[in-house]
Amino acid sequence: MEENQNIAEEVIPTVEETVTEQAPVAEVVIEEAPSKKTQAPVVAVPTEDFDWDAYEKGDSLTATAKQDLEKIYDNTLNAIKDKEVVEGTVISINKREVVVNVGYKSDGIVPMSEFRYNPELAIGDKVEVYIESQEDKKGQLLLSHKQARATRSWDRVNAALESQEIVKGFVKCRTKGGMIVDVFGIEAFLPGSQIDVKPIRDYDVFVNKTMEFKVIKINHEFKNVVVSHKALIEAELENQKKDIISKLQKGQVLEGTVKNITSYGVFIDLGGVDGLIHITDLSWGRVTHPEEIVTLDQKLNVVILDFDDEKKRIALGLKQLNAHPWDALSAELKVGDKVTGKVVVMADYGAFVEIAAGVEGLIHVSEMSWSQHLRSAQDFLKVGDDVETVILTLDRDERKMSLGIKQLKSDPWENIEERYAVGSKHVAKVRNFTNFGVFVEIEEGVDGLIHISDLSWTKKVKHPSEFTQIGAEIDVQVLEIDKANRRLSLGHKQLEENPWDVLETMFTVDSVHEGIIIEMMDKGAVVSLPYGVEGFATPKHLIKEDGAQAQVDEKLTFKVIEFNKDAKRIILSHSRIHEDVKRAEKADAAVAAGEAPVAKKTAPKKAKKEEVAAPASTMEKTTLGDLQSLVDLKEQMVEAAAKTAAKAAKKAKADAPAAEEAAPEA
Repeated sequence: MEENQNIAEEVIPTVEETVTEQAPVAEVVIEEAPSKKTQAPVVAVPTEDFDWDAYEKGDSLTATAKQDLEKIYDNTLNAIKDKEVVEGTVISINKREVVVNVGYKSDGIVPMSEFRYNPELAIGDKVEVYIESQEDKKGQLLLSHKQARATRSWDRVNAALESQEIVKGFVKCRTKGGMIVDVFGIEAFLPGSQIDVKPIRDYDVFVNKTMEFKVIKINHEFKNVVVSHKALIEAELENQKKDIISKLQKGQVLEGTVKNITSYGVFIDLGGVDGLIHITDLSWGRVTHPEEIVTLDQKLNVVILDFDDEKKRIALGLKQLNAHPWDALSAELKVGDKVTGKVVVMADYGAFVEIAAGVEGLIHVSEMSWSQHLRSAQDFLKVGDDVETVILTLDRDERKMSLGIKQLKSDPWENIEERYAVGSKHVAKVRNFTNFGVFVEIEEGVDGLIHISDLSWTKKVKHPSEFTQIGAEIDVQVLEIDKANRRLSLGHKQLEENPWDVLETMFTVDSVHEGIIIEMMDKGAVVSLPYGVEGFATPKHLIKEDGAQAQVDEKLTFKVIEFNKDAKRIILSHSRIHEDVKRAEKADAAVAAGEAPVAKKTAPKKAKKEEVAAPASTMEKTTLGDLQSLVDLKEQMVEAAAKTAAKAAKKAKADAPAAEEAAPEA
């Protein structure tokens, strides 16, 4: 403001002098006129544009002179317009405000908060400001630095991306995955991976700091800007890497610092270049996670295993600094020795046991038990178990070892003939079902099969699940020993006496019994008979006297038409009963009509009918008791049948003469 006043004061005298000098010039012109025309009188002509009002007020300048003066004054100031960006100079700074001179008649004030991104702002710095208004209500010039940055920010950001220019940005705050940075008034994103070449553990230390960045990506559609500070550091380290890698040699031992730990390995800082120790190269022993071996910022010696000049990859090793544990394994260790170790890894097929640091052996699941039922190894062991094993194989060259647990126990099949002799009875546990039988285990390692036909004497078992269930105990008898295949043939029904020897005398052909239809099939019906026996009747033998077909759960009388002891089969017929009755009635009718030959033929049939009916009725009365009393029941039935047969024969003999006498009369 003072400078503008001084300039105005300097200009005003100059103008006054100019006006003073010009006035006499007019007077000279007026005076010279008569000199040229000596004969004419001298007349004073007044100036037409003379401002008498201004003269009365004491103004010494004419309107023209005033305009000229204003023009000269305006040329000393910058011509600015509202809503445009201009460059100004910082002339004053305090805690709240920054005074900026843009060359206008008055200075503007910008809030200090708009320069928060630039804490190094000083008097004399050039800054861009946005002319919001040349004069407010108080006549003050209104400026905004924030608006100026926003107006030109995208142009500057795009230019920085194209030219790879290094820009300054103010780190405003943290966000998910990185930081928010103010660049030219735009909120740019700084990913965590782009902050530094080293992993950042504390992001908060960068907040409210001004740093240098490179614009690496711009998304114009979403107005997103991504910046990187790491790119500046990498450019500096690139030359260092080339120098370091050129001096590397395989087998060289270097000192490094643990830079980062991942699940697959450890990154080591070798002084400007990074190398990786794979998890398998940390220790000769099995390592679950690298954190078990190293810690962050730990200094340690590593050996160079391999490196790639082009990709600048360096493979490092830590375990290679120590001798291999297999080389230090005792020379006295041999096959058959007992060793103790810890289970380190479990798989379905077996368990890996560490008997020394870096020395492991495999226990296959087949070597965990003498049982033939191969289960998962998890059923026997778990990680962390201390277990005693026997060395089965040992290959020092290949560094492999196989171990066993079951060898600590005697083989149950060595004296199988003595322990489980043929005919001996035992209690077994059901392990599995098949369509043809039941697999059971008498003891660990001793398995056997009960064929489906050896489950029951009388019941027809379609599937073993109908008879027993997995995990249940069942009584068995050893039928056969297969030592080569380690398998026993077992039976369950053999524990009881074969009832078919007794049933043969009870279910004789043409004998009649009560039965219940329990199942209907296309080929016939299964009939439940006394004493737990089942018979079979074809459809044509299931027709009742009224012509209807017998149904399930019906209780009917059946005649035995076939008994096969070997096949354990009983064929029944219900229709045969009423058919035989009809035949007998026809025979009686023929006798009554005087047909002697027919009578002779039918007489024996009648006698046979009575002979059969009598035992049948007797048997129906004696169908009590169980299988254990079948022998006694058989003797009683034989005696009853003999008595009935004698009575029937006596009656038939008495009826024969009567028939012969009736024949001549006819």
